[in-house]
Amino acid sequence: MATQPECRGVRNGGAAAVVLAGLLLLAGCTTEPADDDGGERSTPEPAATGTLEQLARKAGCDPNVQTDAAELRQANCTTDDGRYVLTTFASDRGQREWINEAKDYGGSYLVGRQWVAVGDPDVVAALRGRLGGTVETASPHHSGDRGGGGSEDGHSGHRKS
Repeated sequence: MATQPECRGVRNGGAAAVVLAGLLLLAGCTTEPADDDGGERSTPEPAATGTLEQLARKAGCDPNVQTDAAELRQANCTTDDGRYVLTTFASDRGQREWINEAKDYGGSYLVGRQWVAVGDPDVVAALRGRLGGTVETASPHHSGDRGGGGSEDGHSGHRKS
């Protein structure tokens, strides 16, 4: 007659396995997905803070200030990575309202504490390495056949790399 193995401690072992699995999942969240070359990147530092000029300097840009108002300051920037717009805000609420309205036009947004950088996805990804922050993307809600004139070449939704 065959004997059956004892099952004492299985519940405790099962709980330990669940805890271990949870810890492994959390540990796996400390790096970003692999780059195209198969290597892993470390998580970017927390988002940079500062004035428009300080953020631009950290991003490697000499800002061309277009708007200098109490609520926001906005500059065009060009670096080796490409062109983007850098905007700083006087308040968190003003920043969120601006982002919510801007997303109607689509695009990629790098968002930090009271600042936003807007550009092509590749440019935003490169900036994230220098400025930190989180990337938000939006699809345009307009049809695209009407607009403010000008070339579509610079529009983030129509340019191929």
